[in-house]
Amino acid sequence: MTEPLRLACIDSDAAPLFLRDDPVEGRRGYEPAVAELIADELGRPLEWVFLPWAEMLPAVRRGEADGVLCGQGITESRLREVDFTRPYAVFHESVLIRRGDPVRSAEDLRGRKVAAIAGSTNMALAETFDGAVTVPFGGDSDDVFGDMLEALRAGEVDAVVDDDVVFVPLGDHPDFELAFTVRTGNRWAVGVAKDRPEDLAALDGALGRIIADGRLAKAWAEWLPALEYPFGGGAGGAEE
Repeated sequence: MTEPLRLACIDSDAAPLFLRDDPVEGRRGYEPAVAELIADELGRPLEWVFLPWAEMLPAVRRGEADGVLCGQGITESRLREVDFTRPYAVFHESVLIRRGDPVRSAEDLRGRKVAAIAGSTNMALAETFDGAVTVPFGGDSDDVFGDMLEALRAGEVDAVVDDDVVFVPLGDHPDFELAFTVRTGNRWAVGVAKDRPEDLAALDGALGRIIADGRLAKAWAEWLPALEYPFGGGAGGAEE
């Protein structure tokens, strides 16, 4: 029997990246589409391991999942914990505010509370906003994105920093609006335990093949049509 490909993620709604696991339709969104393409390329059934945000990388290191495919930008701190495949996405970072707030630049956030996921590239960016008061979210939450939005709606924080992709569905939201975007080019990839180089090679190779033949570009066009495909060549080629 073929071993399943076990990939860790949180079980929450963060369209268009992923939608909560459904008993009929299963897990849908850009990242599940990427996972399915990789699993198909490897000839292995896909199995999701749902965990809180802070537990995903430790679970991979313990061998409880083969990799993390769940909004993992490649950072120096994460590289100390796991190895990464080549990227399957490149995103920039945006700042979300309550609709009508006059914030339009980092300078406007001086003295204001700015939320981001603890230890993330988003928090690293928020910490560069001179005079802003950073508020970390994450830890044992099953829906850290939802927690940050609720805090923003309630006035507990004044802004939320996250990758531009997660704010796409909020374009016409009555409560929120984008203040500005910083073109940081965060590379998202699959995190794999350092003591499993064979898994890293297999996942990286499969990802390379679905980029090269245009399958990844088609998944991007389906789920992220408003964002520029980062690997060049449209549906037929790739650039690293």
